[in-house]
Amino acid sequence: MRLPAEERRKQLLAVAVDVFAEKGFHAASMNDVAEAAGVTKPVLYQHFTSKRDLFVELLDEIGNDLRETIAKATSNADGPRQQIEDGFRAYFVFASQKTSSFTVLFGSGARRDPEFSSFAQSVESSIAQTISELIVVEGHPAEYRLLLADAIVGMTESATRHWLASGCVPDVETLTEQIAGLVWSGLRGIRNPGQ
Repeated sequence: MRLPAEERRKQLLAVAVDVFAEKGFHAASMNDVAEAAGVTKPVLYQHFTSKRDLFVELLDEIGNDLRETIAKATSNADGPRQQIEDGFRAYFVFASQKTSSFTVLFGSGARRDPEFSSFAQSVESSIAQTISELIVVEGHPAEYRLLLADAIVGMTESATRHWLASGCVPDVETLTEQIAGLVWSGLRGIRNPGQ
């Protein structure tokens, strides 16, 4: 069936995320993507000039999706504690429901290529920036809060990898409660140097 160009492009991106998640960027081919999408290679090349072009657009789309998911989830929170919980819940739900997207964005294949790793770093940086604005430690400059936020982002990404590999056990709500509690308690315990 012939789809309108924009619809076809979305379909190709949706299929490509699974192909790249399973095989990685270097092992996956445009043939693999075309075959999985049920189109010919020329149709695929009508939308993307190269495998790299397809992958870069995919990374950009996934990054924007994750940022928007977290921003939307935290926008109506009653306070910092609720924002932390809502943000973690959104992140874990995203990872569990869009595991291929999480794998493509934060997978080791994307991390090894400098061009691709910049996309993951950009997503992490924007999430860390948002978190840093929620951290209030009297007497500490913004750079210090950003350092703490980067630590939280790194811990969360690592915990999510472990959680996905273990079959998403515990459930999202339990994981959210535990990680948010760990972060909240940890942040509450930070004191000014010399105190």
